Amino acid sequence: MSTSYDFDTVIDRRGTWCVQWDGVADRFGVDGLLPFTISDMDFATAPEVLAALRARLDHGVFGYTDWRQGDFRSAVAHWYATRYGTTIDTDRLVYGPSVLSQFSQLLQMWTAEGDGVVLHTPTYDGFRKAVTGLGRELRGVPLGDTDALERELARPDSTVLVVCSPHNPSGRVWTEAELAEMAALAARHGVAVISDEIHADFVHDGRPHVPWTRVGGDARWAVVTSASKSFNFPALTGSYGLIGRTGDRTEFLRRMETAEGLASPAVLSLTAHIAAYREGGPWLDAVRAYVAENLALVAERLNGAFPALEWEPPQAGYLAWIDLRRAGVTDDEALQRVLIERERVAVMPGSTYGADGFVRLNVGCARSKVEAGVAALIRGVEAVRGAA
Repeated sequence: MSTSYDFDTVIDRRGTWCVQWDGVADRFGVDGLLPFTISDMDFATAPEVLAALRARLDHGVFGYTDWRQGDFRSAVAHWYATRYGTTIDTDRLVYGPSVLSQFSQLLQMWTAEGDGVVLHTPTYDGFRKAVTGLGRELRGVPLGDTDALERELARPDSTVLVVCSPHNPSGRVWTEAELAEMAALAARHGVAVISDEIHADFVHDGRPHVPWTRVGGDARWAVVTSASKSFNFPALTGSYGLIGRTGDRTEFLRRMETAEGLASPAVLSLTAHIAAYREGGPWLDAVRAYVAENLALVAERLNGAFPALEWEPPQAGYLAWIDLRRAGVTDDEALQRVLIERERVAVMPGSTYGADGFVRLNVGCARSKVEAGVAALIRGVEAVRGAA
């Protein structure tokens, strides 16, 4: 297929039951805002994926499906070998309807109510909700603070370390040395590791993603991930994981297939994963390059308006994590009021992730929308500063 892709043409997502566009009032209380919120992209998925889905639809029969078949397993192995230079043991593969459902199941396997779950801060809000919703104690440690990390892991009731790799919302890409140090600390204190690697395909500037499979060794660990983030098909549902120990894999699958009743996956998700991992590389490279230009535009405009920001694009992803405190923004609520009421845009406040004074701006969209969003953000900051 052609490797020329159009990301500039705006696709109207309104009226498609879309959370980012049609559900904006649920989070912000107002309809009709221009949204830069939930982490999906406004782009159609890769044409190679669409072609595979159409072919599967044309078959017309959608009976119960087996994810263990060779096409899916070999496609995942191919992706890890070609993208990450890593050979995986496909016997370690598991499957689930979403990364968060796998995450929740692993927490229930490896922790008890009241146990501590250690995460880096700021923290993806889905993790926060899952941990606290299950009655576990969320124990946050600042990014890069190894001493704080070890202190929390050393607590006798800390049972799981969650590694978001690359990190959401900051976009940080962990080095192999950093991951190996985390693995050693977790093993030393008998703490299991869950590594969420759903943003792994979206690294920028040649920063390599290192899968936890390379550092986990014989300790207790699991990787949870999906092609749905990088290829933009989360509504198809479907994710997969890799679990290090045989007994843990057996228990995980027993729980998913019996207790949760999820023996048969969504066939269109399997179809999309296989096509993405076998044929979608050129599209992914193109969309990642386009997003990198969007992020560069945000940096140019923001730093031009507020030189003290010195904002740099994230190392991975399409979510611009922006510290506005250097621009004099100390009142998050005031900024949100201006953005919503005057500028008519929806931007995620940092408080959602436990970090006041920040915003998370989704730039996985056409450049014209990015330009409108960053201009609105600049005007909003200027208004808040002027009123201070």
